[in-house]
Amino acid sequence: MELIAERKDKQIFKDGDNTVKVFSDKYPKSDILNEALNHTRVEETGLPVPALKSVSVIDGKWAITMEYVEGKTLDQIMKEDPDNLEKYMNQFVDLQLEVQSKKAPLLNKLKDKMNRKISSLGNEIDATTRYELHTRLEGMPKHNKVCHGDFNPSNIIIDKDGNPHIIDWSHATQGNASADAARTYLLFALKDKKLADLYLDLFCKKSDTAKQYVQQWLPIVAASQLVKKVPEEEEFLKGWVDVVDYQ
Repeated sequence: MELIAERKDKQIFKDGDNTVKVFSDKYPKSDILNEALNHTRVEETGLPVPALKSVSVIDGKWAITMEYVEGKTLDQIMKEDPDNLEKYMNQFVDLQLEVQSKKAPLLNKLKDKMNRKISSLGNEIDATTRYELHTRLEGMPKHNKVCHGDFNPSNIIIDKDGNPHIIDWSHATQGNASADAARTYLLFALKDKKLADLYLDLFCKKSDTAKQYVQQWLPIVAASQLVKKVPEEEEFLKGWVDVVDYQ
C-alpha cells in the first residue's frame, strides 16, 4: 500500500484500485462505523461519491476501503489556476446544491448533533451564551436535506474527465441547508475572508437564500466547530460565537 495522505488519527493509502483509510487506536470504533454508515446512506442517494467496499481490521487497526479516484482536489485546482477562481467556485456551489437537493431519512439530525456539541462546551463558553445558542438553534426552521458537514474544496476530487467525486462523509447529517452553508463559509473564512464572501454571495444567489438567514446560523456553527479544540481556530470562532443578538 502507498501512503497518499496523513491526517490526525488516520492514514490514507492507495492499494490498487482502492483507497484505504486506516484509523489509529485512539479513534472511537463507533465513529468509524458511523462514518461508513453515513457514506453508504449518501451513496444510495445517487450523489457522486466513491463506492464503499468494506470495513475491516488491518494489522489490528480499523479501516474503511473504498473505490480509488484518480485526480486532483478542487482545492489544488483553485490554487494552481487562481485566474479562474470564480468559475471553480460556481462549480463548487452547484455541487453543494446538488448534495442539498437529496434526502437520506436515516442520517442523524443536524439539530440534535449541534445541540449536543453546544452542551459540551462548558469550559469554552459561559452558560448564558450556551443558553442563547440553544434557543437560537431551537428557533431555526427544521429541514431534512442532506448536509455534508465539512463541505470544502479539499473534499472534492475532480477526475481526468472533469467529473467531481465528494469524499469524507463522517460529519453528514440531515437538516437545514443554510447551516451547512454557514459551516462552509466559516471554513473558507478561517483561511481567506475574500474567498468566503465570494462563496456566500454565490450560494445565496444560486439558492435564492437571504444572506442574513445564513448569517443567523454562524454563531451556532462556530460554537459546534469549537468542539474540535484546534488552538489556532479558537479566537476566530469565539469571535463569531459572540455575535449573538441578546434581547
